[in-house]
Amino acid sequence: MTSFVDRVNLQVIAGKGGNGCVSVHREKFKPLGGPDGGNGGHGGDVVFVVDPNVHTLLDFHFQTRLQGGNGKHGQGSNRDGATGESIRVSVPNGTVIYSRGEVLADLTGDGTEVTVAQGGRGGRGNRALVSSKRKVPGFAELGEAGDELEVVLELKSVADVGLVGFPSAGKSSLIAAMSAARPKIADYPFTTLTPNLGVVSAGETTYTIADVPGLIPGAAAGKGLGLEFLRHIERCAVLAHVVDCASLESDRDPVSDIDALEHELTEYGGLADRPRIIVLNKVDVPDGRELAEYVRDDLRKYGWPVYLVSAVSREGLKELNFAFAKEVNDYRAAQPPVEATRMVIRPVPIDDSGFTIKKLVPAYEGDVEFLVAGAKPERWISQTNFENEEAVGYLADRLANLGVEDALVKQGAIPGSIVKIADHEFEWQPTDPNIIATVGPRGTDARFEVSDRKGADERLAERKERRSELLERVAKEKEARGKSRRG
Repeated sequence: MTSFVDRVNLQVIAGKGGNGCVSVHREKFKPLGGPDGGNGGHGGDVVFVVDPNVHTLLDFHFQTRLQGGNGKHGQGSNRDGATGESIRVSVPNGTVIYSRGEVLADLTGDGTEVTVAQGGRGGRGNRALVSSKRKVPGFAELGEAGDELEVVLELKSVADVGLVGFPSAGKSSLIAAMSAARPKIADYPFTTLTPNLGVVSAGETTYTIADVPGLIPGAAAGKGLGLEFLRHIERCAVLAHVVDCASLESDRDPVSDIDALEHELTEYGGLADRPRIIVLNKVDVPDGRELAEYVRDDLRKYGWPVYLVSAVSREGLKELNFAFAKEVNDYRAAQPPVEATRMVIRPVPIDDSGFTIKKLVPAYEGDVEFLVAGAKPERWISQTNFENEEAVGYLADRLANLGVEDALVKQGAIPGSIVKIADHEFEWQPTDPNIIATVGPRGTDARFEVSDRKGADERLAERKERRSELLERVAKEKEARGKSRRG
């Protein structure tokens, strides 16, 4: 089994925020010294960072789940919970991160990092929830869940020179002769099953060189090994066609080989602007030198430099080395200067209410009549402890202040309408401004004690009646549309 992995699927989960604490300060002679519940700690992030010592995604082949640490819960005496441990995941240079088919990040350059999953916020303790209405809150916020997503890591080697050619053309031998890399070399096709990288120096220029294993006709369409490794030459500054001049196959020649490879590169796409160099390899073999000399004039039609080399005798490698260096220097000089990362601030529009309300048809959507969507309402729902009346009352106040209640009325909502926010469904009751929310013991809300509130059976009967009326109206509308079409 090969130890090189260049594509993996991962499940990334950030840490959950800790819950806030409900606590009241107590000491001798001070039975009610005020709220002192601390905030919960934030969940840990999942961060991917480029590490120059990592060259493969093999580790993720066995560990497909990455999870940040959860934040600790808040405690009394104004003690906040500890932040969850963030995990920093080392990836090779040239790693591209995808999620749902879109590129999240393209990591190039040592030390480059990106936060893929952000930890959930810690819930506020009752100390942070004090207001003029709630002097001693009897509730706290729950911690939010962290981001959870499926990502795909794909490695695209960062090399300056890419060697392309048929199997056994001598690409690995060239890398071994020009650099300190020692790839596996043998006299049978598909010896190289993983891209090989080597570092080469030419005067004051240092560049990297890589080969692409197993390019054959049809590689861009998935034949052979080419489709798996063509991505590794996307970042190359120059492409070198390595041609085996000592091949014993009678149906192949250097011109047809180059035409076939160019066809595959064109089918793959995105490489038309890269300069090419033709390398006629294995001229140490008499038949190979004779063939190279014979086809040199035929190769002029491409307009690319042609070099005769031998990885065994090292003939022509010095000239080829400096030719690669020149093309790499020209490519680097043509690149725009690297600019420092700038902070981009996008203010929220003034008329942005932060939520949307969609009126649903119960005949098709179940019992839910109104769907409220938005970052704020959904976050508030996740922070609310629905077993605490005061917490639910606080949620109702926040939604009313945001304008959700007014928007529901405009959409036609009536008391008892079924409203859904995130994963929670509830019967909407408008807030009564005449009732003071803080009346009663801590953890309770006076609005839950209203005696004239309709019972469950009565509310259920009203829901069924509204549903039947709506179904009847929908049926009449369908019948009217059918008559108009027939007319």
